[in-house]
Amino acid sequence: MAADSVTRNIGRVTRRVPGLRRVPVVMLISAAELALVARDHLLLLTPAERRRLITLVRIGRGRRDRLTDAERYELELLMGKLQARRFMGDAITRLSPVRLPRRIVYGRR
Repeated sequence: MAADSVTRNIGRVTRRVPGLRRVPVVMLISAAELALVARDHLLLLTPAERRRLITLVRIGRGRRDRLTDAERYELELLMGKLQARRFMGDAITRLSPVRLPRRIVYGRR
């Protein structure tokens, strides 16, 4: 019974969102997994730090030379708090059937 309602609801959603029927379900699940991993890591920052991170990224627009030295240092501190290496490891662990060695995910001890 529950499976029928899930199938019916998925059918309604796919009719409303254009192009969604063409996207394989595996890709949708993978994108959702990555979003959950990213959310977990973003929650390591306080709301003020998250706002500041977004501001710095917008100022920099992907270019390091657009930030001042102080802003670069602040961005490095925020990225360190986000645990970028562990984020990469968590994302790969969620999507890959092969486990990564701990030293790659956590770094050298």
